Amino acid sequence: MTGTVYLVGAGPGAADLLTLRAARVLGEADVVFHDALVPAEILKLSSGRRIPVGKRSGRFATAQHFINKRLLDAAREHRVVVRLKGGDPMIFGRAHEEISFLLQHGVRVEVVPGVTAALAASAELGISLTRRGAARTVAFVTPRVGQGEAPSTWVRTVLAADTAAIYMGAGESGAIASTLITGGLAASTPVAVVENASLKHGRREFGALGDLASLARGFEGPTLILLGEVFSEAAAAARRATASTARAR
Repeated sequence: MTGTVYLVGAGPGAADLLTLRAARVLGEADVVFHDALVPAEILKLSSGRRIPVGKRSGRFATAQHFINKRLLDAAREHRVVVRLKGGDPMIFGRAHEEISFLLQHGVRVEVVPGVTAALAASAELGISLTRRGAARTVAFVTPRVGQGEAPSTWVRTVLAADTAAIYMGAGESGAIASTLITGGLAASTPVAVVENASLKHGRREFGALGDLASLARGFEGPTLILLGEVFSEAAAAARRATASTARAR
């Protein structure tokens, strides 16, 4: 028997942001291979066997070739196999590697989209990533480059976009700010740093690119760096609030 492997987007964290299709597939799953940060509330939607295969920067991670092999083996034993990924499978989720491997071995694959972190953060902040007449381009980038991979063009992409969302960059926030400023972006460029978008314990900070390192300090959960003029009003409000607090002291 060869089953179907579903690459399912778990979204940014809130269970009620799952699509109806994602919830249905999870309910039908015989086995679920899930990322490290998928909340228990979402995992409980499946009565099938749940196997963690997470990747976290600086910590133990399951090798991709091992994940591929486990998906293939599971598809040969079960009708419905789910690979549950945080956010959207097709945004920095290494979906291409899993899809290509499975198709090469004759396994049927379907992708179920999820809400990616940038869109969840935008909705939570109430700030559109685009704005008529002001922000017409949006870039999703990551500064992380795997061993043996070609250099990233993320800096050039951010400099060319009106609004940018930087994934997996909180731990390198100081270097990111320095690199972008050296590349020509003003230190005063408005930024927002959002941790655990869509979850009740999420945090947010607004400020300027030059202060990014201090803004992102202490953020340990999944964190997104957003920058562009669309965040100027929120950044200005944050400065006024900080100044008011300082005067009150």
